[in-house]
Amino acid sequence: MSQGKRITIALDALGGDHGASVVVPAAVRFLQSNPQVDIILVGREEVITTHLSDRQLSDRLRIHHASQEVGMDEEPSKALRGKKDSSMRVALDLVKDGIADACVSAGNTGALMATARFVLKMLPHVDRPAIITAIPSMTGRTWVLDLGANVDCTSQHLFQFAVMGSELVAAVDETIDRPRIGLLNIGEEEIKGNEQVKNAHLLLSKSTLNYIGYIEGDGIYKGNADVVVTDGFVGNVALKSSEGVAKMLTHFIKMEFNRNIFTRFAGLVALPVLKNFRRKVDPRRHNGASLLGLRGIVIKSHGGADALAFENAIIVAKKAVQSNVSERIAAGVAAQLYIGAGE
Repeated sequence: MSQGKRITIALDALGGDHGASVVVPAAVRFLQSNPQVDIILVGREEVITTHLSDRQLSDRLRIHHASQEVGMDEEPSKALRGKKDSSMRVALDLVKDGIADACVSAGNTGALMATARFVLKMLPHVDRPAIITAIPSMTGRTWVLDLGANVDCTSQHLFQFAVMGSELVAAVDETIDRPRIGLLNIGEEEIKGNEQVKNAHLLLSKSTLNYIGYIEGDGIYKGNADVVVTDGFVGNVALKSSEGVAKMLTHFIKMEFNRNIFTRFAGLVALPVLKNFRRKVDPRRHNGASLLGLRGIVIKSHGGADALAFENAIIVAKKAVQSNVSERIAAGVAAQLYIGAGE
């Protein structure tokens, strides 16, 4: 897509823990600095309008009514079958119909994955979608997938994830032409790992990807690879652990600087450094995970996201559209996946 072409993004305005109270202000703020983008707020009109003033509605920010919403604890199969007019489903339908270029939702991850797969379908030769996002590292950021879409994976799935992750990062990061791909393992030695990981290692070693071999968990944060591939169980644990560590460090630093009058003074002196540290590890600034492998762009926001975090998820969607991510992944898959067909 040309950088100058207008982009339309559909937002699931009722999804997540906070719904329209977060999605609407995030959309309004995003539009102020992104004049080339239009937003469609999808959900019950009477709910959305309570968070909007008349002057904020325009050709660039409009409402598309949807009468239902998907609960955060709702079973994906029930949401798929029984809520065809949910804000999540309608937002995805807008992408399928070409009315929107991307969808962003903070809703139920399982329901979003199941519904997106049903509505948009998979790209050719891709078996399963995967969730990818960037995690802050010592060298900038590391992209990790899968983050929870697929608990049980074959080596072929891991190989496909590597191809899709490589294409995504090459598309959205102008500083990286050939992303370094690492396979997450319990050690860097050839003899370590389960059979799925070992077989995926063989497939990746035969590919034309920039595969650098096994990396351990600390390599994610050291920046040893640009893309780290793992199954959804391990990936989700790694993501949640990193978010917990960031919160713990922030908590302890704040507690120590508030210990007495002298540490408070030291805190004031160190305030610029502390603010910069907090900004780098703040999960809100890295919010927005891409669902790869679909015939369309879908971004998953954290369910508990505030307005700042949700705005960052919209930014991720905009970049994905501008970078033609879906087309690049389809081409990359077609060029690479035949290598692993004989597993």
